[in-house]
Amino acid sequence: MRCNQLNGHKSIVIWFTDLSDSGKSTLAHSVEEKLHNLGCRTYVLDGDNVRHGLSSNLTFSDNNHKENIRRIGEVANLMMKAGVIAMTAFISPFKKDCNLVRQLLPQGDFIEIFCKASLEICESRDVKGLYKRARVGEIKNYTGIDSPYEAPDNSEQIIT
Repeated sequence: MRCNQLNGHKSIVIWFTDLSDSGKSTLAHSVEEKLHNLGCRTYVLDGDNVRHGLSSNLTFSDNNHKENIRRIGEVANLMMKAGVIAMTAFISPFKKDCNLVRQLLPQGDFIEIFCKASLEICESRDVKGLYKRARVGEIKNYTGIDSPYEAPDNSEQIIT
């Protein structure tokens, strides 16, 4: 890829996944900072910058989760083609949807990192109060509470 030569590094997609408050975004931003300090072109896509724009019309329904992951995969692919190391930090609740993103990219250009944390740990980090709201029924279809999370089978890395 011409962008890889221009940038002096390979562009890839690094996909961080697990439940809300598992540390995905924190880890992604930490990796981004280290790579940026090495002179790499990087960008992190996470709930804060995607849910307020690109996916602002989506809810927490299963179909909307699938559409959100599809959109993020397409954007990450475009960013990678532009020479950026694109990092995503999303729950990605369904294996099938994450695997479709993996298949969208050339072999070896998708690195999945499973930020494996228990539901109890995630709930203890609930800074936005979303788990509490889901537990009392204010938020429906919240992943880990009344909507499933399918842990990945073939992550390149598992962080516990």
